[in-house]
Amino acid sequence: MRAVVCEELGSVVVRESAEPSAGPGQVVIAVEAAGVNYVDGLFVRGRYQIKPPLPFVPGSEVAGTVVAAGPDVAAPAVGARVLATCGLGGFATRVAVPAAAAVPLPSALDAARAATFTQSHCTALFALRERAGLASGETVLVLGAGGGVGLAAVQVAKSLGARVLAAASTPDKREAARAAGADATIDTAGDVKTAARELSDGGVDVVYDPVGGASAEPALRALREGGRYAVIGFASGEIPALPLNQVLLRNRAVVGVDWGAWSLRNPAGQRALLEELLTLVASGELTPVAPRTEPLDGAAGVLDDLLNRRIVGKVALVP
Repeated sequence: MRAVVCEELGSVVVRESAEPSAGPGQVVIAVEAAGVNYVDGLFVRGRYQIKPPLPFVPGSEVAGTVVAAGPDVAAPAVGARVLATCGLGGFATRVAVPAAAAVPLPSALDAARAATFTQSHCTALFALRERAGLASGETVLVLGAGGGVGLAAVQVAKSLGARVLAAASTPDKREAARAAGADATIDTAGDVKTAARELSDGGVDVVYDPVGGASAEPALRALREGGRYAVIGFASGEIPALPLNQVLLRNRAVVGVDWGAWSLRNPAGQRALLEELLTLVASGELTPVAPRTEPLDGAAGVLDDLLNRRIVGKVALVP
């Protein structure tokens, strides 16, 4: 099989590799699409808290067809089309995953959308509802709204009945956020705090921040009394130092969101979260944005573009 391999930190190459076999409790998936996430770039650069031994194949979510199953696996059956999270190994033509991680692919999702769905949308629902307590009728400010994580947050917030302000750095990213359902957009090169307050009648209820950096403090100051600031990540590369007096003064709250760790500790809860989102997709209440597709040979360029925030929306590698 062909696979994208990280042999030394900072770079990847496409190599012929041995095909995986289905061990106990596993299935092998013929990969039709593999989602590219920010965390994949961090793995390759050696900047993630988990550092797999070299060489390794990045790629944490895939969609495709089951082509082999371990002797103790009752479902999914060979021939079933599934989406799955795999941690590592997804940037390849074949990947072995635990059978429990493979979920039937809904007819409403093609392989590329399915392979770019789980991490972004599960993070959004976990963050907005479970961590930030978003209620219908409240207003959310989404930072980095033109990226894959941000666009998912826009859509999930709308499905929860919220009003969404989408902040992004370029016109094409702001347009993508508006197309995804945002009620208004904000240029992060401008005065984010003032714009958010004006568009929300005095202050937003929730900030969804996967970016960090310079927009963090203005976004915090844009929260109304009792507002909640959800910390998703630091795509800007800068971990902000927030003024805690701004948290104290108006009874605001800052909440951390680590969906990945939570999902590993709570597999039943994660399964329920994903099934809820897939039900929304099946009903038409949630329509994931179609990702850009690239061949495996384009992986190095995609990872570089992703880490440098040059990508609008999501990208899937198609073997």
